[in-house]
Formats: sequence, structure tokens, C-alpha cells
Amino acid sequence: MEQQTQKHLESFLNLASKIKSYHEAIGLLHWDLRTGAPKKGVPTRSETIGMLSTEAFKLQTSDEMKTYLDTLTNPEVLKQLNDTDRRLVEECKKEYDRSQSVPPEKVQAYTVLTAKSETAWEDAKHNSDFEGFSPYLTEIVKLKQEFIDYWGVKDTRYDTLLDMYEPDLTVEKVDAVFARLKARLVPLQEKINASENKPNTEFLNQLFDTDQQEKFSLFILGQMGYDFDAGRLDESVHPFATGLNPGDVRITTNYLQDDVTSAVFSSLHEGGHALYEQNIDESLAGTLLAEGTSMGIHESQSRLWENMIGRSRPFWTRYYKDLQQHFPQLSEVALEDFYRAINRVESSLIRIEADELTYNLHIIIRYEIEKMLFNEGLEVKDLPETWNAKYKEYLGIVPPNDGLGVLQDVHWSGGDFGYFASYSLGNMYAAQILHTLRKELPEFDFYIAEGNLIPIKEWLTDKIYRYGKSRTPSELILAVTGEELNPDYLADYLEAKYTEIYKL
Repeated sequence: MEQQTQKHLESFLNLASKIKSYHEAIGLLHWDLRTGAPKKGVPTRSETIGMLSTEAFKLQTSDEMKTYLDTLTNPEVLKQLNDTDRRLVEECKKEYDRSQSVPPEKVQAYTVLTAKSETAWEDAKHNSDFEGFSPYLTEIVKLKQEFIDYWGVKDTRYDTLLDMYEPDLTVEKVDAVFARLKARLVPLQEKINASENKPNTEFLNQLFDTDQQEKFSLFILGQMGYDFDAGRLDESVHPFATGLNPGDVRITTNYLQDDVTSAVFSSLHEGGHALYEQNIDESLAGTLLAEGTSMGIHESQSRLWENMIGRSRPFWTRYYKDLQQHFPQLSEVALEDFYRAINRVESSLIRIEADELTYNLHIIIRYEIEKMLFNEGLEVKDLPETWNAKYKEYLGIVPPNDGLGVLQDVHWSGGDFGYFASYSLGNMYAAQILHTLRKELPEFDFYIAEGNLIPIKEWLTDKIYRYGKSRTPSELILAVTGEELNPDYLADYLEAKYTEIYKL
């Protein structure tokens, strides 16, 4: 590589590292906003986040960045780069091409708005006040529509948003896999509804000390291999994970006094996200590749740990006695009764508390509403009515208020339109990965039943975590499983599990 090109590469890597540092600072400020920052500090903090985000954006779309990319994307130069540098160049080029036409002042206005909106959403959800939150959401959707025009409309406007979270994902692809999944899951749900072997769940309707919930959550995270020297557990209205760098990956959960399972499974879920980010290879630290390759792959890890491990019989064979020690009111409840209760299938209002089967219907509802917003002209003011109609159509229930309905998720307050499909994609990826994991680690169930979760974490680290964003989602799933995304693995998994539980 000639000397001038080598200088450009070194300067490019320094610039990319500087951008990553801005992202880390912004991530920390966002985490603070959602874990107890004083309300009176929100306006100023939001402006600070907006200013830093704008500075990072200016660096990503600067003439300096263009100069480096023009040199480094030359085919003759690109092939001389190592795999990590090549992938970083390609990622920055994609971001530059998408964003270089967006005015920085628009980015700043949008970032300040969403920072304020997330805080306003917390109050709106608590008070079931959609009307009070609606102005924030209306402006977010308006700005998002403007960004789509700047970024460039793909096959549909909503395709542009999907691509932000799952590269090359399209409405056509999502519609196809959802249709294929529904064709298998709807008949299964009908069989379950007709079954007379329904689990007893009454013993879950008790009060469970929240301090003990926290202690059990911390215990389980430790068992998973979550590194508390590289992270922490806090409480927030909506559980989330924030990966600042592999040495600082923070998670939150929410303790409900009348639901012992909510914190347990949200801790497992966010712990799955955290294991991914904590175990990215050190060589990627400080670069824009030190994060998950897509939200679909990211969600595959949270859903794998939450459900396919955390709701399994071997898991509770090992950990049920620990749960009983924290909550003596469960001491007379048999393990099998508890296992069946936490895997019950029933229509429910809250997505994050839904069973594995109906969860996908919650996602389809959100996906269809987002398509209506960006492709079909649905107005924000009509969201509650549309939401309630979809819930009645798909799940046979209607939310009694907007706090339990259209306001239940934090995502829209942060402008994360296009994200929700990632959850069901994550379920599909997870089932496909689990199929391979069982073949390559035949002792899988035995390890879980013994409480030895580390070999599973090590396998996932070797196959997925360590690569961060240095492999695309398609490259990763193909390398791990030997085939592209296949929704049949999820349908097979759910049919086998619920046929056994409900004795179908």
C-alpha cells in the first residue's frame, strides 16, 4: 500500500474512533435520562445530546470523511485492507451515502425532540395520556418522513426504515416470512385454545417482594456469565440495554410487585443483549464495528436466553429451588406446575409479557401499523383507534386504556420506527441458531439442568458475539447455520414445545 493511502487509512481510523467516542458519550447521557435523571434537567440534557449528536453527524458526513472514503473504496485499495478495516470502510461509506444530504440542523432538532419525547412518554404512559404525548409523536413522524426523502426512498418509504435496523430487509421479505409463520402458528394457537389441559396460573397472582426480585435477577445474570465489572443492573420504566463499549454494557429491568416473572424474563432478555456486546472481540473496541451486526441478530440473542433457555424445563429444574428460596409463597407449587404456568398461551395486552406464541402477533400488529403510518397516510391522532382495532382482530382483546395499549412501548418516543420487525426476526434467527447449537453441543440440555451455562455462552461467543458488526447478518447466519433465514425452525420449535405442554 502506497504511503499516501496508508496515511489516509490511519487518518480515517482516527476519525472513525472519534465518532465512536461521541456515540459513547451520547449513549451514557441517554442511559442517565432513563434511569433517574432529575426531570428539571431534561431540557438542558436533551439540548446537550442534540449538540453532541450533531457534531458526530458532521464528522460522519464531512469533506474529510469523503476524502478518505474516496481513496479507500477504490477497488484496488479496498482489497489490500484487512477484513476489519475493509468492513469499517464499507460501513462508513454506507452511512455517508445515506446521510450526507441531511442538513445537520435537522439532525439536531430531531435528536433534541426524541430526548425530550422519551421523558414525556414515561409520564404519558403512567397517566394514559395519549393526547398529551401526541404532539411529540406527530413531530417525530413528520421529521422521520423528511429524513426518508433525504436518505432516498427504497421500494416503499417504510423499506427505508426497515433497512436502518436490518440491512436489506424489505416489506416484501417481511410480509413473506410473516405469512409463512402465521400459516403454521394460527392453527397451533387454535388447538391450544381448544385444549382442556390448560395450566393453572393462579399461584402467580400474588405479591412478590421487589427487593427479592432484584436479588434473584442479579443471581441469574451472574449464572449467565454477565460480567458485573463490565456492566450494571438498574431499574427503568421500560427495560433496555446500552452497550457503551465492550467494557461497559448496562442493562435495566422493571420490578412489578404483582408479577414475579416480568423482572426475571426481562433480566434474561436484556442479559442476552449484554452478553453479545460484552464479548465482542477486543480488536474491534473503539471502532464503529464494536456493536451487534443488526437488531434482528441482537434480538436473537435476547430471545434465545429469555425463552429458549430461560423458559425451558432444564433451566427451572436447576433454578426453581433458588426462586422458591427468594419467594417462599411458591414452596408448595410443584416444578412442573410452575413450568407449565410460565409457558401458558393466552391473549394478553403487554408485548414484553406475552408468551412465545402470541408474541409474534404483537409484533405483526406494530409492523402493520408502522406500514400504515409511513406508506398509507395513517395520522398519529388515529393511532389509539387503529391499535385497539388490531388487538381485537389478532388477539380478541381491547386495551382498557392507552397506557396498556398504544403507549406501552418506548420505541416510538425515540423515533425507532422499523425496529419492531426485528423482534420476530430475532425469534426466527434464535430458533435456527438453537437447531445448530443442539447439534454441535449435544450436552445443551444437560448443561442447563446442571446450571453450567458458560459452555453455551462460549459457543455463542465463538460463533456470534466476537464478530460484532464485522460480519453482515446474512454472512453471520449463513456461517453459523449453513443457510439463510428460515422461519420453519421457529414454527417447528413452537409446535414441539406446546404440543408437549398442552398434550395436543
